[in-house]
Amino acid sequence: MTNFNTKAFEKLETPFYYYDESLLVRTLDNLVSASKKHNFHVHYALKANANDKILKHIISAGLGADCVSGNEVKKALSIGFSPNNIAFAGVGKSDYEIKVGLEYDIFSFNCESTQELEVINQLAENAGKIARVAIRINPNVNAKTHKYITTGLEENKFGINPWEFETVINLLEKCKSLQLVGLHFHIGSQITDLDVFKSLCIRVNEIQDWFISRHILVEHLNVGGGFGVDYTNVEENLVPDFNSFFQLFADFLELKPGQQLHFELGRSVVAQCGSLISRVLYIKNGQNTNFAILDAGMTELIRPALYQSAHLIQNISRLDHLALHKYDVVGPICESSDCFGKAILLPETKRGDLIAIRTAGAYGEVMSSSYNLRDKANVYYDSDLN
Repeated sequence: MTNFNTKAFEKLETPFYYYDESLLVRTLDNLVSASKKHNFHVHYALKANANDKILKHIISAGLGADCVSGNEVKKALSIGFSPNNIAFAGVGKSDYEIKVGLEYDIFSFNCESTQELEVINQLAENAGKIARVAIRINPNVNAKTHKYITTGLEENKFGINPWEFETVINLLEKCKSLQLVGLHFHIGSQITDLDVFKSLCIRVNEIQDWFISRHILVEHLNVGGGFGVDYTNVEENLVPDFNSFFQLFADFLELKPGQQLHFELGRSVVAQCGSLISRVLYIKNGQNTNFAILDAGMTELIRPALYQSAHLIQNISRLDHLALHKYDVVGPICESSDCFGKAILLPETKRGDLIAIRTAGAYGEVMSSSYNLRDKANVYYDSDLN
């Protein structure tokens, strides 16, 4: 159960991000325990949340880093992640970003096109380095999630397609400054149907067998992330079921002797530990609906506007009030899409009430913007307020 210190919150300027560090630690403990049963390796996806204090907890838990930009690589290095535990993915790595990875001899570049392989090879040759690369493969597996966060279908921009495999093998033979160390897969985000991951395992087995038939056995497979969280029944599912998630891969993925399995988890690690705390500015009564207008907007949490996502919204000033009313919960941004939820059932809500928008620890703070010249929201932790 998440305990909001509303008395302390009342004294703080809103909106702000609130992180429950004790929940994060519990989540990490569960994740590490579940993955160690199978000797699996987990990299944390910095794109989910790059808050320094959050990252330090993740380093303490022994996770690696999954980065999708040169600045994320630099951030991971500066905060304490080991270079030999940093994977660098991304469909559009610039020369500068590649040089950053080469300088620090990172664990792997997850490469997404034949042209990228050629560019990394040339830059590595120029630097007198051997670049460790994993081929990111598009397995054409439907993640059954929102179209904006599906990444493993043929129509997506990500990854190398099977019909390019022969070309890739021939190219790698010519690229003397590349070392092929892995096959990388990632099919999407916020996946809640574990059968999707079973389908991925079956496809990975088929693709690995194809490479082995060409006498290519890589040291590791990387199956990405995408494990979803419960945005609706938050209190009942504060910690994702990592045991079932990892057990599925143990059951259905056919690792070869000595081969490692790597994951890139982000949302499932940090989503539930974060909330966006806002204050009601106005209640506006309309003909067909009532609006609760908050001082937080899409600048602090863009997911509902971008993905039509639903977050649990609570009036934490009136949790003991039983009578519920419907409100469209909206922000102050000059956009009609600046809406957190429609027909949300809340206690009778008034100006000054504190509102918690739950499960904002992933893709909240890290995607915030200064649109409308908004100030950056502050950040607080349970250890600051309790």
